Amino acid sequence: MTRVLLLGGTTEASGLARHFAATGVTAVFSYAGRTEAPVAQPLPTRIGGFGGAEGLARYLRAESITHVVDATHPFAAQMSRNAIAACAETGTPCCAYERAPWQAGDGDDWTHVPDLQAAVAALPVTPARIFLAIGKQNLAGFAAKPQHHYLLRLVDPPEGALPLPDAEAVIARGPFTEAGDRALLKDHRITHIVAKNAGGSGARAKLDAARRLGIPVILIDRPSLPPRRIARDLDEVMAFLAHRADLGV
Repeated sequence: MTRVLLLGGTTEASGLARHFAATGVTAVFSYAGRTEAPVAQPLPTRIGGFGGAEGLARYLRAESITHVVDATHPFAAQMSRNAIAACAETGTPCCAYERAPWQAGDGDDWTHVPDLQAAVAALPVTPARIFLAIGKQNLAGFAAKPQHHYLLRLVDPPEGALPLPDAEAVIARGPFTEAGDRALLKDHRITHIVAKNAGGSGARAKLDAARRLGIPVILIDRPSLPPRRIARDLDEVMAFLAHRADLGV
């Protein structure tokens, strides 16, 4: 019997959970636990870490998991590495349900950088107003450029003071619209955007708004991961669960 561990936290993961529930796929949905009020899922749900790759391997064995679908955020690299390692150790088939990265189009002013440190270095020297659209986990590095004003958009209110000398946060949960993000950027007089190349439609609105307003974007490339099977849509995920081998690595 197929029993799937769905590593979630993205819009795509929630859509896959609904599809599993509607089609009778036995699955457990796993949240990392970084959001205070995660979206309710139509599947049995667990919240919190596993204890690294070894802990995940123990879980896969204890729960008789037959397949793992990694639908975490493209920048949740450690969780993805743990999934790859645990599945290799236990012989559990693993597939990443991954959004395609964003590609620049006509009118986009994007600077690609390999990591957060490079994003900090790419910021201007003269004071600017930065929309720092990277979540709450990696803010402290931007304190190296204290001359800027930083606007953050977070799912949950920050606990305590922000680790930046001049920053404010708006609390909102996506998906967002181009019109709404254009208004946000104009209201806060944003001159630059820093974002992760997460892909997908729900978070792209800020990039479309930046194009309309002529705002430059510093876009952080995705972290590199070991080779793994990747599915781009529901049909490819279901083919993986049906033991078809046409997805490749």
